[in-house]
Amino acid sequence: MVQDIVIESGADDVWDAVRDVERVHKRLIPGYVLNARMEGDTRYLTVPGGAVIRELIVSIDDDLRRLAYSAVEGFKIPLTHHHASFQVLPEGPGRCRLVWTTDVLPHEMIEQVRPRVVRGAEVMKETLERQTAR
Repeated sequence: MVQDIVIESGADDVWDAVRDVERVHKRLIPGYVLNARMEGDTRYLTVPGGAVIRELIVSIDDDLRRLAYSAVEGFKIPLTHHHASFQVLPEGPGRCRLVWTTDVLPHEMIEQVRPRVVRGAEVMKETLERQTAR
């Protein structure tokens, strides 16, 4: 599944927020994630209700402005595999495109994941554009 959103903010600023993996709860999806902490390449996200999702940060590529990660534990839905990536692409001055690609197993679970990704993308767009407006 690919979620593609245009953000009225520069690619460098959006990439800086995306690559700041320990502050996702402040810079990308406040309210959806309450806290984030890193231990090595493992990120722990605390979500409303107190559940903790464990993710592996697979790659942070500054040249490509691409972050890849895999959620490995703490799902609310029955996934056996999750892998996702963000890539920030410039679209001109003060504008960029954020491409969020998500793969899950079993395949049929994508229909439960899709609304979460769509809403997460909306929150990211709102948050990033609000930060730019400051």
